Amino acid sequence: MKQKRLIMRSSILAVIAIALAYTFYSNFMADRSVAKVGAESVNFVLNDLKGERIELEGLKGKGVFLNFWGTYCPPCVKEMPVMEELYTEYKQKGVEIIAVNAAEPGLTVERFAERYGLTFPIAIDKGRNVIDAYGISPLPTTILIDEYGTIVRVHQGGMTEQMVRDFMEEIKPGT
Repeated sequence: MKQKRLIMRSSILAVIAIALAYTFYSNFMADRSVAKVGAESVNFVLNDLKGERIELEGLKGKGVFLNFWGTYCPPCVKEMPVMEELYTEYKQKGVEIIAVNAAEPGLTVERFAERYGLTFPIAIDKGRNVIDAYGISPLPTTILIDEYGTIVRVHQGGMTEQMVRDFMEEIKPGT
């Protein structure tokens, strides 16, 4: 009798331990990113800080440097001036930057853009719908989309000037 009880208790504890391990893994370790190299980009529509409509589908034929960021994120702050510096050069070569802010207040984002003299389109993902659609975590994350709408690279973390240049070269149409 005691042996059956011991086996039963041990079995229950093993099941609970396995369930806890799976829960921990699925919540903290699993890659939940939807953005995968080779996949089609997810279309979205957002308005930029000027009220202009941005639709990803409307950018087919251009390389898209899709950057998810926040003003509170030190690597994001560091890479924004670099992106601005290269924006004019690569816009002429068919590359568009879209910076999607992670649901911060409009005034905060506008002041940030003014302080750094940012001229590329910046949109605020108020409901985090685009961030969720792409499974973005952590910030910054940059997704490179080629002229056909295919994801060619997903980069998590900050970027150096050389990385930004290399990434823009990678999605330049016709390359």
